[in-house]
Amino acid sequence: MVLSLTRWVGKVAVVTGASAGIGAATASQLVRSGILVAGLARRVERIEKLAASLEGSKGKLYAFKCDITNEEEVIAVFKEINDTIGTIQILINNAGLGQPTDLIDGDSKMWRTCIDTNVFGLCVATREAIKYMKAAEVEGHVVHVNSTAGHVVYNIPKFNVYGATKYAVTALAETLRREINMKKLPVRITSVSPGYVSTEFTFVAYGQETFDMPSLKPEDVADAIKYTLSTPQTVNIKEINLEAYGATL
Repeated sequence: MVLSLTRWVGKVAVVTGASAGIGAATASQLVRSGILVAGLARRVERIEKLAASLEGSKGKLYAFKCDITNEEEVIAVFKEINDTIGTIQILINNAGLGQPTDLIDGDSKMWRTCIDTNVFGLCVATREAIKYMKAAEVEGHVVHVNSTAGHVVYNIPKFNVYGATKYAVTALAETLRREINMKKLPVRITSVSPGYVSTEFTFVAYGQETFDMPSLKPEDVADAIKYTLSTPQTVNIKEINLEAYGATL
């Protein structure tokens, strides 16, 4: 199997949650590979700073402010990207978060934020991206940044609905694949499920910088995403599970 990103050079990719962590690492690697990347996040100034650091690369990073939980914003941003940069052919659904609450005495607003971001926002972004792929009759690839928590129920305090949202992503990826196959669209779908990754996610969800356990780097996950995109058009990597060497969680 020959691995190459050549056919994506000059094409347009959308990366959600591109302001930090896995999203920023993925956007950077795709830009260096010659891809035109639209980075979406609420903290757009971070993407603008990252874009400045990537000047001179084969590709280019464009910054777009977008709250992935706001359907109208997502629809408008995807239209702007398609109209100003070009037809969207790659979507990296990376935006996701956890919230520090539980189920027994849980904060329903935190539940909703997690569900709206990890599930609803992912569905809307996927729908919009495939809409433009279909209209232009182009090859496409959708990558859901999932989690090993979408395959195993962990005994972790304050995990509440997070694992359920990632189980939903696992099911959504397979359901989307079946819809794509039914409609005979030239679009591939991959679910990438990392274990513990050392990013801002830990601080947001649990109020601490890191956990005392082996961890992946954001670049490790970005490498896995690049691998899926580099496989031939006749190959569809359905699922990649990766964790740090020595991880026991």
